Amino acid sequence: MRTRGIVCHTGLLGNVWVMERFEPLEDIPSTVKLTTHHSGTTSAARSGAALQEIVDGVAAGRYRMQQATMRRLPVSLLARTTWATRLALAALAALLVPAAASSQASRHPLESADGLRLHNVKAEPATHDGKRGVRITTSDDAMRRLERMTTNEQSQLEQLAVIEGTDFASGVIEAGIAGAPAPGAAEGARGFVGIAFRVRPDLKTYDALYLRPTNGRADDQVRRNHSVQYISHPDWTWQRLRREAPERYESYVDLVPGAWTRIRIEVRGDRARLFVHGQAQPTLVVNDLKTGAQARGAIALWIGPGTVAHFRDLRVSP
Repeated sequence: MRTRGIVCHTGLLGNVWVMERFEPLEDIPSTVKLTTHHSGTTSAARSGAALQEIVDGVAAGRYRMQQATMRRLPVSLLARTTWATRLALAALAALLVPAAASSQASRHPLESADGLRLHNVKAEPATHDGKRGVRITTSDDAMRRLERMTTNEQSQLEQLAVIEGTDFASGVIEAGIAGAPAPGAAEGARGFVGIAFRVRPDLKTYDALYLRPTNGRADDQVRRNHSVQYISHPDWTWQRLRREAPERYESYVDLVPGAWTRIRIEVRGDRARLFVHGQAQPTLVVNDLKTGAQARGAIALWIGPGTVAHFRDLRVSP
C-alpha cells in the first residue's frame, strides 16, 4: 500500500465480513485511507446475479475496464486470511488502477515538437491566428514519395505526429485544430486535418476522425456532405467506406479553411462521437469502430496529403 493510497473493505462473496487477525491500525500504514463499501447483496444467488449483470455490462460496452496493476500481498498477511478473504482481495486488486494509467486526465499544450514522434511529417512551433501551437506538414522525404504515387496510394501514406506516453482505449479527446491546402497542393487537397487514436506501434493501424475544411462552404452539396470523415487504417480507407457504406461515415459541418476549430471526440468501447464547435449534438456518430471495443494505443496528430495543419491544447480525459 503506497503512501497516501486508499484501502477499500468490500463485502465478501463468501458472506464473511471479518478478516481474521487483521488490525487496521496495525496493518495499514500511516497516511493510507481506509474506506468501506457494502452493496447489500450478500446471498449467493443475489451476488451471482449481480456479478453476471456486471459481466454482461462489460460485454455490451456499458462499463469500461481499466488496465490494472497486481500487487503481491505480504506472506504474513496471507497466512492470517480465510479463502473467502483472499478471493475478495484478489478481486479488489484487479480493480486498482495505477496513478499513471491512461484513464487519468492529461493536457498537452502542443507549443513545440517536444514529446512528438514524427512519422512522415515535420513539426515546428508556430503562432497561427494569434494562438500558439504546432505546425504539422509533410516531411521532405514523404513529399518526394507522394509525387510518385497515385491518389489511392497517397491515402495509404500515414502522416502522424504521435504524442509520446499516451495510451488510449476509451475516453474523451479535445483539441484545437486548423487545416488548409498547402501552397502548390493538388486540386483534390482539402486541408485534411484530424486526430488518430488507438495508434498501434506499427503506425499503420488506428482509428481517426478528421475534417475536410474546404468542403465546409463549398457550392457543391455533395462536397459539403463530406466535410468530416471516419477511417480505420489499414483496412478501412475513406474510399472503401464510401463505396461499401455511402454516407454512414461522413457528415456535414460548417468549416473554414485555416480557421481554428475546436473538436471533441468521445470514445466508448466500439462507439465514437465527434463534436465540432462546442455543439451539444455530435456531427458524426460511429457505432462500429473497426478496431473493436477492446483496442488501445497512442494518440496522434493526423494530416492528409497536401495539408498545412496547426494543433494546440490537446486534452485527454476519462
